[in-house]
Amino acid sequence: MSEIDRALHEDWHPIAALNELEKTTIQERCLLGKSLILWRDGDRVAVWENRCPHRGAKLSGATVTGDRLVCPYHGLHYDRAGQCVFIPAHPDLKPPDRLHVRSYPCQIHYDLIWVNLSKNNVPIPEFREWNDPNYRKFLCGPYVYESSGFRAIENFLDVSHFPFVHDGLLGDRDRPRVEEYTIDRDRDGLKLNNVGVWQPDPDGTGSGGRVTYDYSVSRPLTASFVKHASGGKLAIFFTVCPTAEEACVGWMWIAMNYGQNLPEAELRAFQDRVVRQDLPIVASQHPKRLPLDLKAEIHLPCDRASIAYRQWLRELNIRFGTLW
Repeated sequence: MSEIDRALHEDWHPIAALNELEKTTIQERCLLGKSLILWRDGDRVAVWENRCPHRGAKLSGATVTGDRLVCPYHGLHYDRAGQCVFIPAHPDLKPPDRLHVRSYPCQIHYDLIWVNLSKNNVPIPEFREWNDPNYRKFLCGPYVYESSGFRAIENFLDVSHFPFVHDGLLGDRDRPRVEEYTIDRDRDGLKLNNVGVWQPDPDGTGSGGRVTYDYSVSRPLTASFVKHASGGKLAIFFTVCPTAEEACVGWMWIAMNYGQNLPEAELRAFQDRVVRQDLPIVASQHPKRLPLDLKAEIHLPCDRASIAYRQWLRELNIRFGTLW
């Protein structure tokens, strides 16, 4: 494999929430520009290339019959492993081994379906609060960004936009100052600590105050933070599927160790409102692909996290969705 985009091809990517895929259904998804299908037979989920090897027809129009997927073009039956097991035009012919749909490893973690295009054994990105019973957790999304996934992650790391894009919620135009923070970068990613800002309504509870963020970027398209506020800790695990170079889909797991009496619907609506404010801004950025040449855009002291992120992506030789 070429070193270009190796980090992306060897990583796990979320392509759907489990509750989006009903049993005996087939859905088309896109990952790194590649068309895939997800199909579910009972509790088992499979991810295949969206192409019948016989004549190249898309399998997203197929049907699920028992534990088989039936091609819409010539009715070929494929078993769970992707091997053709029945050819209607030649019912007595044993299908050749080459009549096999390419499949990809998939796992279900955090109620998301993850796919790896390289059959690599790296672990799924860690969501640290997942197994902590002190945290209440709920999933938000999917959120469709009309821009590179790296633009979406960089926006997630950027607190200086809060007073202007999220005025009255995560920021206040009259208090836009970003305090000094520390940042560490190594081959495993980025750590941002003690990112302090003022927020009128940091979590949907309506109680404002100074908050401190600790961020972690463990994979090129997975980031998280823990927000320390007066009420307790709020964590967000944000992971993005790069559908195309200038399009992506993201999911956010919210975890809180306080506010147990707050209705989940209200908390989810708050997060949806925040992201809906981000979407048009991120889509408006030009170019839509993230420039990795630091001279391409002008940076301010508060952009240290963005600079470190871009430098790290360049070290990883990420080309998909970026500009060099």
